Amino acid sequence: MADVVSDEAPRPSVAGGWFAGRLARERGCVVVAEVAQAHDGSLGLAHAYVDAVAAAGAEVVKFQTHIAAAESTPAEPWRVRFSPQDDTRFAYWQRMEFTEAQWRGLREHAEARGLHFLSSPFSLEAVDLLRRVGVAAWKIPSGEITNLRLLDRVLDTGLPVLLSTGMSPLQEIDQAVARVRQAGVPLAVLQCTSAYPCPPEQVGLNLLADLGRRYACAVGLSDHSGTIYPSLAAATLGARVVEVHVTLSREMYGPDVVASVTTAELRQVVDGIRWIERMLASPVDKDAASETLTPLRQTFMKSVVARVDLPAGAVLREEDLDVRKPGTGLPPARLPELLGARLVRAIGAGELLDPADVVQP
Repeated sequence: MADVVSDEAPRPSVAGGWFAGRLARERGCVVVAEVAQAHDGSLGLAHAYVDAVAAAGAEVVKFQTHIAAAESTPAEPWRVRFSPQDDTRFAYWQRMEFTEAQWRGLREHAEARGLHFLSSPFSLEAVDLLRRVGVAAWKIPSGEITNLRLLDRVLDTGLPVLLSTGMSPLQEIDQAVARVRQAGVPLAVLQCTSAYPCPPEQVGLNLLADLGRRYACAVGLSDHSGTIYPSLAAATLGARVVEVHVTLSREMYGPDVVASVTTAELRQVVDGIRWIERMLASPVDKDAASETLTPLRQTFMKSVVARVDLPAGAVLREEDLDVRKPGTGLPPARLPELLGARLVRAIGAGELLDPADVVQP
């Protein structure tokens, strides 16, 4: 790729401040739509994804910035040999490259649609390019967590860091977190399982609480299940970030389609998470809530009534009484206390009893 190198200074990141603020909140979940290589090297398709993600209601659109010569070698093996047009994995990465001007166009398009723009860097050159283009935060992919040169280059910008942990044991995560902490930048640690698609048994929702306790920072989930369920569960458990791979259709081309949600399903993720946030932010007082439901209680609950016509002076027996709607009279729980009481007036069958209608022996 003949990359265009800009002399433009790094953009001050208003979006970085937005991201830092969201990570600092006690509640609220940022939804990141991960396009990755779903565009298959087509700039037009990449822009189509920006529009689709915005229409689905996500807050962040994320890509991956690959510069083949800076991150790979011709000997790199395929993870999945899926491409009939690329002889090597290296050639595939070359086909995924965009110029700096094209990346800037994607960022500008995203911001015009109200989205924050992210792209994971896979080399120092990619960090430098994205720094010039402008990103809202840095997403460190699972395979780069031990790449300290890349991490340090990212930390020099002062922007928030989203640290994916899909391939790492705790010791590697500890080291990366310590480095971010030392730099003093906002941090979110994302539980991630590098399986495509990820089965439910490997999602690791338990790790959200574990990582939160271990690192005392915002936590999130980078999901590869291809379903909406882990994201909704993670939001319920307090995740501050959820990232899902997206595809325009399950009939699209590429290795990540099976691990992606459609953009229609992305809308379900967004709507579901917003519902969950409203529920979590609105604790219900059961006693107070029941007081507001008096009309419904009167409609659907029952009262003590006479089963048959009863004359004045009758001593009430269990077979004389029943419980029926509406719930405007004596509640059924008070029926036992009426047994053995004497009626002071005649009561017709189906008529609701009142405490003034009886005297106790």
